Amino acid sequence: MVDIIDVADYILNKTGEITSMKLQKLAYYSQAWSLAWDDMPLFDEDFEAWANGPVCVELYRRHKGYFMLPQTFLTPNEKKIFTPAQTETLDIVIHDYNQLSPQELSDLTHREHPWIQARRGTPPGMPCNNIIDKDVMRDYYSGLLQERG
Repeated sequence: MVDIIDVADYILNKTGEITSMKLQKLAYYSQAWSLAWDDMPLFDEDFEAWANGPVCVELYRRHKGYFMLPQTFLTPNEKKIFTPAQTETLDIVIHDYNQLSPQELSDLTHREHPWIQARRGTPPGMPCNNIIDKDVMRDYYSGLLQERG
């Protein structure tokens, strides 16, 4: 299975230089839509419900202290091969979400149930490291698919 660094590297190779916040949100939506479309996680790592939206700590450790990330920022030890379904998910997410600014992506996550539920009881703007449950993500984004027909 691929990991969060493989996914982030794929995203960077497709988008070119982006902010660390945007990379986190594109990785989050890649995971979310993989759960909805394929009923399986794209990678094992979890996202936490931070004040500015979902953050994967393993990815954060790699880009901590950097605002802009160049296309070649992440180089996994070994390039992983993605399945056709994984590649399709990543490409659709990049196509549909990359047009949004990092702040727009953060704002979008703040309106969605998985992040809201994980932060339940945490005052706005306060630190929170609660895990965003993958089952909640799958159910929410699958529900969006059903709403759209």
